[in-house]
Amino acid sequence: MHSDARTVDEYLAGLPEERREAVAEIRGSILANLPAGYEEGMQYGMLGYYIPLERYPKTYNGQALNYAAVASQKNYISVYLNGLYSDPAILEWFLAEYAKTGRKPNMGKSCVRFKKLADIPLDLIGQTIARVPVDAYIERYERSRA
Repeated sequence: MHSDARTVDEYLAGLPEERREAVAEIRGSILANLPAGYEEGMQYGMLGYYIPLERYPKTYNGQALNYAAVASQKNYISVYLNGLYSDPAILEWFLAEYAKTGRKPNMGKSCVRFKKLADIPLDLIGQTIARVPVDAYIERYERSRA
């Protein structure tokens, strides 16, 4: 579900209480582990974590280079982990770590989906976010565009 919220606070305020709590917990894990150089804001109708255009303006669409995002969808919460999907070694690590939770991840082409807060491995999300510094992400992006 796309949101027309213009700020993070506005986005959070517009969520039902149960979703607001879960999204706030995910957000807290991301912010606690977000490498220097990424910023938080609204992007594509969801909470976005990205490299600002002032730091890296050479994107294919003129938008800030997205690293991660969180969205409250109709039936679940989506956590978009672009650092995970841009590196096969990190994806392999993530799946091995996720298996230790005893649950199978509900993954789409670019996201991991969760139905309730109790299902969200917050520490693993934080560790995944922390794995890719800005310069490494820019390097991967440039290789993918070459």
